[in-house]
Amino acid sequence: MPSVLGIALLTFALSGSAVAFVPIGGGATTHVSITGTALLQKVKETCRMVAEANGHEFKPTGLSPEELVQACLGPTATGEVSGAKFHSALQEIYIQNGLVDRDFVSSARHHFNSENFVQGRALIVEGMAAIKANIQKENFKAARENLGRILHTLQDFYSHSNWVELGNTTPYINLIRPDLSLDNLADVDTPTCSDCASGTCPNTILANILNKKQLTSGYMGIVSSNKPQGKCSHGGESDLTSTIHPRGGINKDERRKDNVALHNAAVTVATAASLELLEDIRLVAGNDDYLRLMGIARSAVVCFVIDTTGSMSEDIDAAREVVYEIIESKKGTQDEPSEYILVPFNDPDFGPMIRTTDPDKMKSEIAKLRASGGGDTPEMCLSGLMLALTGAPSSSNIYVFTDAVAKDMYLKATVIALTRSTKSTVSFFLTAPFRRRRRSTSAPTLDVYKELALASGGQAIQVSKADLPQATGVILDTSTSALVTVIQRARNPGKQETFPFILDESLKNITIYITGTNIAFTLTNPAGVTQSQGDTTPKLGTLQTVGNLWRIRLNADNLVGNWQINVNSNQQYALKVTGQSTITFIYNFVESFKGPHPGYAVLSGRPQAGQPATLMLSVLGRNGPSSITIGDVSLVTVSGPETASNSTTSDMGNGDILVTVDVIPEGEFVVSLEGTDKVSNSNFQRQSTTQMSISKVHIMAVVDSSVKPGEVFKLPISVMTQGAGGIYSLNARNDREFPMSVETSIILATGVYTNTSLNITPPANTPSGTDVTLTIEAMSVSGTDSNYIVMRFSVQTEITDFIQPVCKWMTILADACPQDVSECKPFQWEVMASLTDGNGTGIERVALRQGSGNLTTTSLSDPFILANYTASCCSQIVEIVAVDKVGNVGRCYHSIVHSAGPPALTMSLTMWLGLLVSALVTRF
Repeated sequence: MPSVLGIALLTFALSGSAVAFVPIGGGATTHVSITGTALLQKVKETCRMVAEANGHEFKPTGLSPEELVQACLGPTATGEVSGAKFHSALQEIYIQNGLVDRDFVSSARHHFNSENFVQGRALIVEGMAAIKANIQKENFKAARENLGRILHTLQDFYSHSNWVELGNTTPYINLIRPDLSLDNLADVDTPTCSDCASGTCPNTILANILNKKQLTSGYMGIVSSNKPQGKCSHGGESDLTSTIHPRGGINKDERRKDNVALHNAAVTVATAASLELLEDIRLVAGNDDYLRLMGIARSAVVCFVIDTTGSMSEDIDAAREVVYEIIESKKGTQDEPSEYILVPFNDPDFGPMIRTTDPDKMKSEIAKLRASGGGDTPEMCLSGLMLALTGAPSSSNIYVFTDAVAKDMYLKATVIALTRSTKSTVSFFLTAPFRRRRRSTSAPTLDVYKELALASGGQAIQVSKADLPQATGVILDTSTSALVTVIQRARNPGKQETFPFILDESLKNITIYITGTNIAFTLTNPAGVTQSQGDTTPKLGTLQTVGNLWRIRLNADNLVGNWQINVNSNQQYALKVTGQSTITFIYNFVESFKGPHPGYAVLSGRPQAGQPATLMLSVLGRNGPSSITIGDVSLVTVSGPETASNSTTSDMGNGDILVTVDVIPEGEFVVSLEGTDKVSNSNFQRQSTTQMSISKVHIMAVVDSSVKPGEVFKLPISVMTQGAGGIYSLNARNDREFPMSVETSIILATGVYTNTSLNITPPANTPSGTDVTLTIEAMSVSGTDSNYIVMRFSVQTEITDFIQPVCKWMTILADACPQDVSECKPFQWEVMASLTDGNGTGIERVALRQGSGNLTTTSLSDPFILANYTASCCSQIVEIVAVDKVGNVGRCYHSIVHSAGPPALTMSLTMWLGLLVSALVTRF
């Protein structure tokens, strides 16, 4: 049965529809529903805490991503806000959750099958450690991918074990607490199930197992029917052990007539367990970074890649000025960047990548840039760009400043693969005429920059150094929230052509860009009013020209309807129309997979030639998916003769669409969408930015664990072609420059996978939480066909400290608080706690989990940390959390809500301090 890939709104859990522990595409609703319910509940809790801490209410007007993000960001920010990044972040988690059923279908530990409790718990613990380390390093994408995988394993425990049959109604906390033992596990020789001839008995767990509260899970056999004597089976058609006595199965993956109560109980506890895991991660990350993990942020990310060789002084000054202008002009609005990234490059060096959420730090870092060195040799432009593409969030806008050709053009294919994988847009500011490298400035070299820009949906702007400050207005336009592309087209060689496009009522700040030379154009609005490049009166918009760029900012009046622009040039040119709107879409090319729990997996590389293409597409409206109607979805060529493919769509609900395209266009194409905005009853048009093409080559590789520093990690790779067999080159690169070895060529036979492997070794001093982006490309010897995959994995040191910090109340001074809460305002209460780290790695952070008072601590480097909390008697609850350096969390909670008994502990501060000093003297 079909399902959704996109956001699982909280209404899924409340609608009463069936819930199944199956992956994307496998049931009426899925693991996605369980995960989505937990994610959204925790996001709402966190947003509410942040809002209360900032002194405003959290009041979302609905459950759509846009409404939730708008309420979470608060009333102080003005302007358009898009839920696209939030939606995309949730999808990354859902996608990895579903892939566990494809990539690890036979792995008992990934599903808690075959009584693999110790092994399954180890996966969860390792994954949680990696997530916490990733967040500390601001590697949020890697953290989301790890989170999706371990949530799947955790949720499967409640469906595949007998936890709920034992009468448990709360989660098994030991699964996420490695300091607690896994007790009362049935051993391999203990029979656990009775026979079920029909295969669908309500409960086949043996009475003595239930009485002794022993834990077991079903054995699963996909290729073999073997299981220990007397053991439960997983059950289902794909489980070969289910026909061996004792027959049947105990999985609660789907709701059936015979297991309704058990299935519902498993869903409830799995959701609660997911919430517990998320809360543990939130406490370690803190509220702000947890929301960044979930994609709750203003959409704009400003990322600069800047050439710092000797002739670049003016360019650096221009970049510095535009950064300052962005910071000052967008402060306090939705357009204020959520993150700043800077990557300098020179020759032979590039980097480091500097990233910060602090605008003052960005000012400081870009102020430090100085032009020096370089000589007459080209620079490492694409190396710097690759670093930005792997470090910046997906769908970022990246701006490259250079006046030279690139020395590292061999990275071109890798850079294109990364732009396709991340869907980031790259624009180049090229300060021609490149005089200091005249011999290296052939047209093909400059065309590489143009090709990279067009492939990502960006622009290659050629301008003199003196005029560069005028061209940076493009950065101000595009470093904005809720940015959408209406249409983008390119022609090489140029010709006269008319391009129609639709503008809808939701669009704001609409800008048209034309890059090229010898350009003539005529813009026509729905009423037939025209404006050409030579007009001095801005009838339709304000014109600006600098270098090879025409920039037309449309007037705010009479925009809705069918527009067209006629462009005429005999030289290469590109056209792009953008605006701000919360009506947008996100998409992924997917492929179906079979197995016990079939579903859809996102393609890492290019879609396969010779077969239909399938997309999962999620559409976001101003008031959620119900506020829009979807029309045509097509794949459209950007360059050359324009062709559009026909498609069939299936509405999956909640704004999610399954799109099937039978005939894929030749060459590079984008996704185009048309529909109707019900709020204004106007038609809209949107286009993806990243160009894609098809391939006959297919590459498969799966990272099944974290990578250890100083240890060789072996990655199995399988490559196949549906085209001509023969010799294919294999090229692999990683963004950390870790040592790697891989066969450089392999021999493929048509339709048959060839297996090989790659070895990668992180240096022994690699910090825990470091993420590595690995790009693998296979290409035919003729160079006519190729494909790639982009993988991300984490480096994780082995953790031996699983002991939580200890938090103890030392004194509670609350006698001054009146029993009548209505009289609480003039009075205060105070508590003190001692915090110690049980295993010596050290306490990293102390924070309030509950309470609106003031918390202060002594130095975190002290062996005993003293925490003092003071609050109004109107705020009657406090909970303090202490997080150590490996992510263990300790808590202490107290309430002064009056009860019949006296407070547990009260003494004067002077008395308490005296006792503490005495204790310290005695100890040391």
